[in-house]
Amino acid sequence: MLLAWVSVIAGLALLVWSADKFVDGAAATANHLSVPPLLIGMVIVGFGTSAPEMVVSALAASQGNPGLALGNAYGSNIANIALILGVTALVCPIAVQSQVIKKEIPLLIAVTALAAYQLVDGQLSRIDAVVLLAVFAALMGWSILQGLRGRGDPLGEEMEEQLGDNTMPLGRAVMWIVIGLVILVGSSRLLVWGAVEIASALGVSDLVIGLTIVAIGTSLPELASSLTAARKNEPDLAIGNVIGSNMFNTLAVVGIAGAIQPMAVAPEVLSRDMLVVGVLTLGLFIVAYGFKGPGIINRFEGAALVACYAGYTAWIAAGVLGA
Repeated sequence: MLLAWVSVIAGLALLVWSADKFVDGAAATANHLSVPPLLIGMVIVGFGTSAPEMVVSALAASQGNPGLALGNAYGSNIANIALILGVTALVCPIAVQSQVIKKEIPLLIAVTALAAYQLVDGQLSRIDAVVLLAVFAALMGWSILQGLRGRGDPLGEEMEEQLGDNTMPLGRAVMWIVIGLVILVGSSRLLVWGAVEIASALGVSDLVIGLTIVAIGTSLPELASSLTAARKNEPDLAIGNVIGSNMFNTLAVVGIAGAIQPMAVAPEVLSRDMLVVGVLTLGLFIVAYGFKGPGIINRFEGAALVACYAGYTAWIAAGVLGA
């Protein structure tokens, strides 16, 4: 048991470090190749901060732990909105100015609805997974088009400022991409092993471990990115990280896991976890659009989001204790 906890802690620490190095290297490399800043912010950073969830869920599915794979993806989505945006807004209120982000949020709602519909029959089939991956490919095409056309968007301007602070030489950037990926895979294996051992020892499902310990750990790159962006007065980057990550998690992370290993889905994933994801995403839409004024997540709303996450965690705990 002690070794399992050490594996989880070490795996999470290495996972966060390697994801950070991978994102820095990928963004710097893209900048050297003259990729538009908005495209880097929408696609490359979004992919990089979701890399931990992607690798962990793929490994979990391949090793016969589907609950851990799904819990990691949907638990990360909940943590991204309720915990990460909540904490970030408490530190610095988040104003939403980017028109690209305002276009992405309705897409995220539609994607969440599709994912929930697929789980109604209690199964995530390989066909379901292929549909998710096909939608993901289509949205990546749309994102690339937006990134190429969206000149003057606040998100692109904030990303350009951030890239200006990153003067990493091309050779070093490529080196960090390779090192980041290698350590990412190794630390993910360590994390998955430890998480499965802890679930077995505590007598809880790997779904619960995925929704809590693993989801929070794999969301740490988004927390670091959002807090840094908020402190630098780059609010669109802060919320863009979360929206991009949730899109990747719902489509690519779950899609890859389902393609590797079709799985039965526990009823509570739909009635509890997807319900919370849907409500939080709708809430984010209402707040970000600011129908009665500029879209802003203030400190009061940030505190409410953190309280929602605490309530969700208590809901999971009550289910475990009542089982």
